[in-house]
Amino acid sequence: MAAVMPVPAASRVLMSGNEAVARAVWEAGVKVAAAYPGTPSTEMLEVISSYPDLYAEWSVNEKVSLEVAIGAAYAGSRSFCCMKHVGMNVASDALMTLTLTGVIGGLVIAIADDVGLSSSQNEQDSRYWGRFAHVPVLEPADSQEAYAMTLYAYELSEKFQVPVILRMTTRINHVKSLVTVGERNEYVGAGFKKEPARFVMVPGNAGKRIPLMFARDIKLRELAETSELNFIEDGSDKRVGFIASGPAYMHVKESFPNAPVLKLGFSWPVPFEKCRELAAMVDQVVIVEEVEPLVETELKAQGLNVIGKEILPLQGELSPNVLKPAIARLLGEPVTETTALAPMQVFPRPPTMCVACPHLGVYYTLSQVRNLNISGDIGCYTLGAGHPWNALDTCVSMGASMGVALGMDKGRGEADKDKRVVAVIGDSTFLHMGMQGLLDMVYNKGNVTVLLLDNRAVGMTGGQNNPGNGYGIHGEEAPRVDFAKLVSALGVKDERIHVVNPYELPVLFKTIREEVKVPEVSVIITDQPCVLVKDYHKLKPFEVIDDKCTGCGNCIDVGCPAIHVTRRGKEVKPSGREVDLAFVRIETSVCTGCGLCVQPCAPKAIVHHVQTSPIQLVTKGGCAA
Repeated sequence: MAAVMPVPAASRVLMSGNEAVARAVWEAGVKVAAAYPGTPSTEMLEVISSYPDLYAEWSVNEKVSLEVAIGAAYAGSRSFCCMKHVGMNVASDALMTLTLTGVIGGLVIAIADDVGLSSSQNEQDSRYWGRFAHVPVLEPADSQEAYAMTLYAYELSEKFQVPVILRMTTRINHVKSLVTVGERNEYVGAGFKKEPARFVMVPGNAGKRIPLMFARDIKLRELAETSELNFIEDGSDKRVGFIASGPAYMHVKESFPNAPVLKLGFSWPVPFEKCRELAAMVDQVVIVEEVEPLVETELKAQGLNVIGKEILPLQGELSPNVLKPAIARLLGEPVTETTALAPMQVFPRPPTMCVACPHLGVYYTLSQVRNLNISGDIGCYTLGAGHPWNALDTCVSMGASMGVALGMDKGRGEADKDKRVVAVIGDSTFLHMGMQGLLDMVYNKGNVTVLLLDNRAVGMTGGQNNPGNGYGIHGEEAPRVDFAKLVSALGVKDERIHVVNPYELPVLFKTIREEVKVPEVSVIITDQPCVLVKDYHKLKPFEVIDDKCTGCGNCIDVGCPAIHVTRRGKEVKPSGREVDLAFVRIETSVCTGCGLCVQPCAPKAIVHHVQTSPIQLVTKGGCAA
């Protein structure tokens, strides 16, 4: 990726929260930034990598990315790490020790919470990591605050020698607003100073650091009380006062512009005295927080009479259409259609894979093989659980398909004794956290067939590079993992390793059917690139000959969104059985010629599209325009 030209100081630029954080990271003089892609955090590192004068990397997982940032901070340089909320689950092992060692150079960890489950398997509240790890948490409410708080976070980190969590949500990450930016300030790191008693966390050393952590907690709580990031906005309507942070603050201001509000920008530690100050001003205090009752619980433990999740939902965004009716009920006011207005419902559009996705053939084949229990994983291929394939039975977390499949094998009961266990995992996910599961599977002699789908990209988050495709973060050449050699090194027998083209359905079907019968670990690697990356090359598109189409619908079962049903019908077989018919056409403008639909077409009604030239059109009496 080419370096961007720095925007002049004091310029106002329309930026998303992700872009604003990236800009602040660059301006703060950060030397090292690392991350693993994950929506809604991905763009932070993508933008950071476009700036000059710093090192940025896609790490193989979030734990490694945080450890890289820790190393740079130990060396006295400023560093940055970002991830989505579930990524901190992976990185937490390092975080919980980092809170004892502290840092030298500033270290900011941006965690993007997916409030509302836009693209995640669960909904977490990352403020709890501040409480759990004894580190401060800052919460921006818009892009300008995301920018300013990132800059402040480095000052705070170095003052207290502690990592700082910048808690973002999807509403901040992806929504754009105007940001006034500055220029880069070069930061010269102090270099690494050997302090084994501080940086070597054996039990004897760690025990001596714990009292220092608690002493730091006291100072941070005192700072939270006086911080300009926590402030009260007075209002004329004293019936209800609100305590809110992040986007929830914006929702409160929109819904109740005349109510007093305590905005928490420095949200952990909770400023108890500031909360008491607000409580003294109003009749009732409502805590509006997404999504867990963290502040509410803390304030109730302090003896404050506050209201929170008794009237507000425990999940999802607390938008005005949620807040207004809840407060109306609290005040005994009628809940009108206006106050309870629901978001506009749009026509349902189930997610599906791309036209010609190399995973289509895999799931079509799995849907045709009977008697399988299929353990899935996180990625584009999670969509295999949907229609028309219905070919995934579980999906838990990154890399979990390996361990879950082994558990299915070892824990099978009488009802499953004849079932074959299959695990499906993508290339980046395998490198992220799947390798250990495969090693465990081999070591413990599992009976599982693994489908390793190598599409040469971190597909679901935008096609980022990874060690499996041979390109670095800037598109430069990098060492490429040989998956066949890698799984062999993990103990899979060479005769049980197969590399297949997922567009060749007969070969794929034969390989899967044979390998699931073998009572040991086998790995089938598919080797075709994602259709959205530069390694993919389109072929001549196909079309349906209407006169030959019998409506059998076999091509529909492939699941390619370029295939459209034009009409339906029914046919009575000689046996008297009535069958449904679906006649189709192919959207040739998006067809890439992969040929998946051709192979199951019984009447051979799908052929290469013949494009008519303008001259031919004129000779036939058509309009060339």
